[in-house]
Formats: sequence, structure tokens, C-alpha cells
Amino acid sequence: MSSTELPETIAAAVAPKASPVRAAPGERLSRVELAGLTLNVRSRPATRVGAPPALYVHGLGGSSRNWSALMPLLEDVVDGAAVDLPGFGDSAPPCDGNYSVTAHARAVVRLLDAGGRGPVHLFGNSLGGAVATQIAAARPDLVRTLTLISPALPEIRVQRTAVPTALIAVPGLASLFSRVTREWTARRRTLGAMSLTYGDPANIDEEELRGAVAELERRLQLPHFWQAMTGSTRGIVNAYTLGGQHGLWRRAERVLAPTLLVYGGRDQLVSYRMARRASAAFRDSRLLTLPDAGHVAMMEYPGEVARAGRDLIGAYEDARAEDDGREANDARAAEVTREHDVVEDGRS
Repeated sequence: MSSTELPETIAAAVAPKASPVRAAPGERLSRVELAGLTLNVRSRPATRVGAPPALYVHGLGGSSRNWSALMPLLEDVVDGAAVDLPGFGDSAPPCDGNYSVTAHARAVVRLLDAGGRGPVHLFGNSLGGAVATQIAAARPDLVRTLTLISPALPEIRVQRTAVPTALIAVPGLASLFSRVTREWTARRRTLGAMSLTYGDPANIDEEELRGAVAELERRLQLPHFWQAMTGSTRGIVNAYTLGGQHGLWRRAERVLAPTLLVYGGRDQLVSYRMARRASAAFRDSRLLTLPDAGHVAMMEYPGEVARAGRDLIGAYEDARAEDDGREANDARAAEVTREHDVVEDGRS
């Protein structure tokens, strides 16, 4: 990982041309440059020394801002960081144009490997849930616990309300939609998205709405906005159709990390009924169901999600401390035995 600036000509080609990203009080923004990738990271430092690291991964069309309500509720437990996936938020699009779920997972793994932050308590929502599942299955050394909020895992019977989003993957439809909605204001677009992702859009306060509108206005200035949306939507659709060992459900079965699953009863994109299948697939899982939540429970009900996440993280860290203590005791006992053997050998 390098903190040096890219050459001006290259930076001009990859850096988003838009107004600056906003950080909430207590957050820090940084840019991580890797070969072929420039990622924006929103950090929420822990309030206590020695807190374990956590990484938050947003969903389709989202950004690291999606975690700004949850992160301060866990800052006494973890040292938090939320990443903008390639092409989203303030992260530049990938140089190879690959927006598959596997490519997003590879980008997050590279971020963790480069920064030496792993293993982390890994959080994922929607697309980020699929990404996090892949990481936990392929790189268990990077994951302490896994928290999945409405993860985008394949459904046999997709909800009708999710079909329009999936249609973005159809070649030409995204550009057609862009032309048809050219006159729509950012506020109208934002309200439309929130009506789809929130269980009860009436609960959105005006300040939150203004922030979301400003963020969308900023992102609509980016030349790669629709490319990231269509590419990532196709990535999800393709991941849904994969079978065998590469299928997302088979990957879920290989996850070893303790897992918290969060599902909303009013989710219009990921069916509430998938909670049962997910609970069976992840071998060490616990389930939090929120009947009034939609697709983004960490934004709608951050307190409830934080409490469940805190319990998961606490149980893991307590068990790890016990294991470390047991290993230390065993090491001390082995050392005493060796010293005793040396003394006995000397006497003989």
C-alpha cells in the first residue's frame, strides 16, 4: 500500500470528478492506492486502545456512508473502517472494468492484506453480504466474525419488487432509464430508492434525506456512475446463476466464522423467508429478525443491529481470550516441565 500520489496524468484518468465526499463527525476519510485500484476508506477509530478491527462493506448503489449510523454505536468495541467498493462512493472504477462479486471480494482482500488489518470483524449488506461471504469462505484467516444484513444470496423465487433492479443488468436498459429519467431531480431519485430499501420511508428524517440527496447529486457527476451500477448488478445476477463449488450457497456452507444474520420483514429486495435457509447454511450462525425493517437495517435500526453485533463480537473475543490464556498456561507448564527435567538430569 502506498500513500504517495499517482502521477498527475494517471490520477486525472482515475480520480472521480465530483464534489468532495462528506464525513460525519468522528469519521476520517483516506484513500488507499493499490495496483489498478484506488479505494476510499471511511474510518471510525475505536475509543479504547487495543480494540479489534472491523470492516464494513456496503451494498449495490450504496457507499461507506451507509454505515455511519452503526459505526459510532460500536466504536467502544471495534476499530471500524468502511470501504467504498470500486466504482462506488469516492472509490475510482477498477482499471479492468470488472464489477463481478468475485472482483469486489478480491479488492477487499487486497485492502486487508495491504493494510495488515486482518483478521477483522466483517460486516456486509446486500451485495456487500455476498462479497463478505466469499471472503469468509476463501480467506478464513482474514475473518473473526461475520455479520450479514440482507445478504444478496440466490433465491429461487425472486420477489417481484426486486425485478426492476435486476433489469439494470440487461444491456441497454440502464442507458435507456438514464435518458428517460434525465429530468428527475436528485431528491426524486433518492426518495424512490429509499421507498424500495426502507421498511417505512416515513421514518426518514429530513437531515438524513438531505445528506442522501447531496451524496446522489455528487455521484451523478461521476462518469462511471451507471457503469458501476450496471456492472455490479450483472455481477450479482451472474453470481446467482453459478452452481457447484463456486455457488454462493456452497460458499456459505464453507464459512467457519461465527455469523450473525439480519433480515427485515419489509425487505423488498431480499426475501424475509431466506432467513431460514441462511441459518441452515452458515454452520455457526445466530439470527436477528426485524419485522419492520427493510433492506438496510443498519440504517433503519442501528441500535438493534449494534446490540446483536456487540453480543457476537463479545462472545468471540471472550472465547479467544480464554484460548490465549489456556495456551499461555500450557506454555508455562511445558517450560516448568522442561526446567524440572533439566534439574533431574543434573542430579543423575
